Amino acid sequence: MSTPRICHAEHMPGTVAQDAHVPVLIVGGGACGLTAALMLHDAGVDCAVLERDATPLGSSALSSGFIPAPGTQAQRAAGIDDSPERFAADISAKAKGRAAPHLAQAYAKAIGPAMDALEARHGLQWQVLDGFLYPGHSVRRMHATPEKTGVGLMGRLVNAVTAADIPLITEATVRELWVNARQRVIGVGYERPDGTLEHLACDALILACNGFGGNPAMVRELLPEMRDALFAGHTGNDGSAIAWGQALGARLADPGGYQGHGSWAIPQGALISWALMMEGGVQVNALGERFHDETQGYSEASVHVLAQPGGVAWNVFDAPILALARTFPDFVDAEAAGAVKHCDSVQALAATIGCEESKLIATLASMTSASGQKDPKSAETRLFQRPLQAPYCAVKVTGALFHTQGGLDIDAHCRVLDANGQPFPNLLAAGGAARGVSGDAVWGYLSGNGLLSAVAGGFIAAHKAAELVTHPED
Repeated sequence: MSTPRICHAEHMPGTVAQDAHVPVLIVGGGACGLTAALMLHDAGVDCAVLERDATPLGSSALSSGFIPAPGTQAQRAAGIDDSPERFAADISAKAKGRAAPHLAQAYAKAIGPAMDALEARHGLQWQVLDGFLYPGHSVRRMHATPEKTGVGLMGRLVNAVTAADIPLITEATVRELWVNARQRVIGVGYERPDGTLEHLACDALILACNGFGGNPAMVRELLPEMRDALFAGHTGNDGSAIAWGQALGARLADPGGYQGHGSWAIPQGALISWALMMEGGVQVNALGERFHDETQGYSEASVHVLAQPGGVAWNVFDAPILALARTFPDFVDAEAAGAVKHCDSVQALAATIGCEESKLIATLASMTSASGQKDPKSAETRLFQRPLQAPYCAVKVTGALFHTQGGLDIDAHCRVLDANGQPFPNLLAAGGAARGVSGDAVWGYLSGNGLLSAVAGGFIAAHKAAELVTHPED
């Protein structure tokens, strides 16, 4: 990664044409940036999005595409009683009180209106996932587009931006932030595929350019416990926003927070939905032993899996769970790629895993009751509704780093804060570029927190940016 630069000047370079200006500029064309762009369009404020890739995908496309939200039209239509207060309480409980309260409350309040706006004004269709609860959620509030994939979500957002005629400039890698003496961002310089540098002036800037998981040096410095983990996120997670912020004197928050995932199929490199674990599947190590309570969450599962022999585990489930799994297109693709091993007996399952048959039989036999131990990492704390039965399925997985949850510190309006906790005049950050609501540890990640921060953060940042450019303070 080239080092992002801060350029100090009162005006943009003289080569910038008179019309090379936009009121609000958004860096990053993932779910966060595109949501912000659509909300600015609705507010009647011109904006543009700069995206480094040829096709806007990013971490959002690599995710499941599931977004938690309370009080939406889709949730009410499904007869589900929920509220922002209940959602904020779930966020706080999962993070054991260490999630930023002002952001947990702001995001829980904003995400429902954001989802409804995307549906009512931009044609996105939401359905509430039925049949299971993700870890830490007290009610069913996980929303998905009909495709039930991150790629499907991104495709619909891109289509909406195109339909709204919002400038989306792809293959534009931002290299420079131009800032005046009052710490006001006045524009950016971005590199084109042929190496030329173009400039674009703005009145407010939203950093929606994701986290730092793809920057090994930053991971070693800020997230050392995952320095040797496989990174399963997008290469655009290069920490640019943090580098710019540090150069400006912005403060960071919760760098130890991240989304891991304990169900990354190898060698296929595919995400296997944690819904399989929540519906009665189990994880065993190479010895055929269960080693944690899978219902605690897929993020902390990454650490537990990496601690096993060889840093691998096997997801084990049976026919009823396989039927559920096949409702997820990502799983269907993984199965087609050979990730799912089908075993007609426990003997065949043990041979697939490479463990002692007697050990695996004992493990499966122990699934019918819980010992009542209080250690949340203990496999024995989980009570199963039923034992697994042949034929079995098994998927070899490892733990991976998906998405960092720490970043630039922001207030409830997504304004970036300086070292003294004061907001910069016109610099905002949301999504992976900013601090999230997962606290400062892997176990604080509540399912869907990444896309929650992206969509709710984009919604909030857009409204604040619109206010800043229509009612400037100075």
